[in-house]
Amino acid sequence: MKPFRTYRFPPLSQFIAAGQRSSSEDTDGQWQASVSEGFEQGQRDGYEVGLVRGQQDGYDSGRNDGVVQGREEGRNETLVALDKLARPVDAILRDLKKVRADYRAAQRKEVVDLVAKVARQVIRAELALQPVQLLALVDETLASMPPTREEIDVYLNPEELKRISELDPKRAKRWNLIADARLDAGECRIKAGDNEVDAGCHQRLAACMDQVSSHLALAAEHADQGAPA
Repeated sequence: MKPFRTYRFPPLSQFIAAGQRSSSEDTDGQWQASVSEGFEQGQRDGYEVGLVRGQQDGYDSGRNDGVVQGREEGRNETLVALDKLARPVDAILRDLKKVRADYRAAQRKEVVDLVAKVARQVIRAELALQPVQLLALVDETLASMPPTREEIDVYLNPEELKRISELDPKRAKRWNLIADARLDAGECRIKAGDNEVDAGCHQRLAACMDQVSSHLALAAEHADQGAPA
């Protein structure tokens, strides 16, 4: 009978530890694989989501920019078209304003000429009745001139000089009255030393008509400013 040798089983803890190590290694590998796969899947999903979102954002942004640009271009084209359409109208309005201004200027001139004509007739009639009134114009003119000690010469129309001398010889002797056939009725020139002025009715009438014309032009300008465009 053979002798038996006693067999000792390895400790159970050794197999448990080995199993735990193997299980831990498998778990770690699976975890790493899962992490890697999840990362790759996340990248793919993120790329797809980012691509879709980027396309949508780009589309929205492009559409908004296109709308704004389209509106601006449309507005500019409309303004250009309106400007082209308005040019003939503006030209017509300018012509109408010029015609109106010329018409009003002609009216003012007619009014001034009519007033001047009536005034000349009144002056002529008044001087025909009272030619001595020319001496009042002489007095008024001399009052506005520098005083002088030299002799004062008064040039008058011959017919008026004759009548003045007959009607008021005393006043006529105050100055040296000289007949000047070049002067029309109502005209009078005064010479005092080196100064010579026109004291006749026509010169005064012309000055009055200038003032009338200026007042009429100013009134027309105010009327144009107050009128609707």
